[in-house]
Amino acid sequence: MAMVLAAFHDTDFAKPTLAVEPRGNVTLVTLPTYFQTGWPERGYQPGEVDQVDPARMAGFRVEIRPQVKSITYDYGDGSTSGATTSLGGPFPAGDVTKTYSRAGEFSVRADVTYSAEFRVNGGQWIDIPGEVTIRGTAETLTVKTARARLVAD
Repeated sequence: MAMVLAAFHDTDFAKPTLAVEPRGNVTLVTLPTYFQTGWPERGYQPGEVDQVDPARMAGFRVEIRPQVKSITYDYGDGSTSGATTSLGGPFPAGDVTKTYSRAGEFSVRADVTYSAEFRVNGGQWIDIPGEVTIRGTAETLTVKTARARLVAD
């Protein structure tokens, strides 16, 4: 089990990314902003299988399959939400939203805590004790203030 735990902690986990809506990473004060976690091509994302070098595993074929244990959303203004298992989503159905009360530029991100399973030589999947938290890629979100005014034609 010690070799499996070491391999789990050495897994090249996918670093979570964050999509923001409205698109373009610009929103308005008091407008609900929607967030969605995703994964880049690089690294092992939830459900993908990492095949550990058999030389590290005494010749056995060991596979590790990461899973999302939780996600914490950092909104850059000192507030967070989570831990949750929700990936969020786009407007109007997304369930991870934030309404900013002031204008500014905020560094937003999603941090993912992975758990995992392993199997040896194609056998049954077994839970690996422990977890690994990967800090997400930060995105800059600009929050602006809009003012309405009447214009005569």
